[in-house]
This record gives sequence, C-alpha cells and structure tokens, in this order.
Amino acid sequence: MSTRVIAFNYVLKNSHGDLLDASEPNQPMPFLEGKQQIIPALEAVISKMNEGDKQKVTLAAKDAYGEFRQDMIMEVPKEELAHIKLDIGAHLQLQLDQQVKIVKVSKIGDTHVTLDGNHPLAGVDLVFDIEVMLIRQATAEELQHGHAHGLHGHAHHH
Repeated sequence: MSTRVIAFNYVLKNSHGDLLDASEPNQPMPFLEGKQQIIPALEAVISKMNEGDKQKVTLAAKDAYGEFRQDMIMEVPKEELAHIKLDIGAHLQLQLDQQVKIVKVSKIGDTHVTLDGNHPLAGVDLVFDIEVMLIRQATAEELQHGHAHGLHGHAHHH
C-alpha cells in the first residue's frame, strides 16, 4: 500500500466541551500515514475518510495520551533542582537514562518538589471535530525524510 499524506483541520475539546487545541485557520495539519505522527486511534479513523469528509471522533483517554499514572509522579529533593527557578505549573526537561523527559512542577514543599511526568492530556477523554482537506500520495522525498512537506509536498526545510 502506498503511503499517503493526509491534511486535516481539527478542533479538539475535552469531554466537558472545553477547547484544548485547534488547527490554525486555513492551515490544515498534514501527516504521513503510518508514521505515528498523530494519535494512532485518531489516524485509524482519519485514514478511512475521504477528502471533504467531516467527522466527530471521540477517544477515551487510554486510546489518546493514556491514563493518568500515579507512578509518573516523583518527589525530588529541592537541592537537586537548586539551579532551576521553580514555579508551580512550569515544565522542566529532565535528562533520565539518555531520554529527555518533560515534567510539570505540581507541588513545591519545604524540602521536596513534586514533579508530574504525565502527558498534560493524560486521563483526558478527547473529542476531535475533524475535516479532511487533502489526500495525496507522499512524494519520494517525504518518504525518505519521514514527514510531510506541507500541503503540496514542497515545503522547504529552514
């Protein structure tokens, strides 16, 4: 099966109807099929749609960014983070076992700081309003680079 580039407009809300994210007006988001560039459960639905189709897609948290995991919460001694200005809600990049992990400062105590490594949307059911704007075959260069080059396949790398 040949790889396609699919570009779609989206509005993302949580199950309470609060707006979380949306594509830019007149700038549908392109992705290369099968490259894990968007949530797999969302891609499964979009790849069956045709150009011009609109659909509401509801994903349970476990099919989106995963359930909220208590084991992703860490207590870190304050002195280990002494070189960083800490604010509640701030995001830090930590170097853990050759991986960079983004964590959120969720609590600052007298001796310890609580860091939350969950994705900001972990535990959140997502509701996407999708409109497929464009479907085309991926170019050889896009396949080589592993991502879509804009809507028509000839965006330039900066």
